[in-house]
Amino acid sequence: MSGRLYALGTGPGASDLITVRAARIIGKLDVLYAPAGRKGGDSLALSIVREYLSDATEVRTCHFPMSADNDEKALVWDETAAALIHEVEQGKQVGFITLGDAMLFSTWVYLLARIGHPEWLEIVPGVTSFAAIASRAQLPLAMEQQSLAVMSCTVSHQALAEALRAHECVVLMKVYGRFAQIKALLQHLDLIDSAVLMAEATLPGEQCWRDLKSVPGDQPLPYFSTILVNKQWRRQG
Repeated sequence: MSGRLYALGTGPGASDLITVRAARIIGKLDVLYAPAGRKGGDSLALSIVREYLSDATEVRTCHFPMSADNDEKALVWDETAAALIHEVEQGKQVGFITLGDAMLFSTWVYLLARIGHPEWLEIVPGVTSFAAIASRAQLPLAMEQQSLAVMSCTVSHQALAEALRAHECVVLMKVYGRFAQIKALLQHLDLIDSAVLMAEATLPGEQCWRDLKSVPGDQPLPYFSTILVNKQWRRQG
């Protein structure tokens, strides 16, 4: 089969943090599928890769509902996976882009579960948001005997507390809408001075807070907000 499908991580936001391999592949695609947060809405992933696209590439924006209705979401995943397979069967070079890395907290994983592992599939890694945040904040993720946990703040309070107790370094993703609870937990565990909060890393609206004690619990945060904790790197002063 001459058709191929590429799942491409676009990195954390800045267009020059996409990998060279991903940029080269994007430039030769026949069709590009770009996820959008809402119907008719803009795709951040598409805005990142637009400068690498060929004028001949067809762009298809697909909406993945952010709802609790699992049946609704499964239907969209089924339809999108079937569409990608159909494009490949027609001999096309097809791309599916996703923020950060395709294999971490990504819609792509649900599509992979439906597509399987055919020879015509290639997954191209991308720079994760927390790797970019660690670099921007100059806060190491892990060294030597340290362990690192990557947690979604959508899990239970108990699961977050256990991870923060068990690991020297913890990435807390999906902080949006939950900051007050996370801040209280960090204070309770005496980790508030070992934490950095960053929103919209590498984007024009990037914000960084190193003194989380001074950040109000009701501080409005963008959707892309993440906290890094490293117990060996406490804020001074």
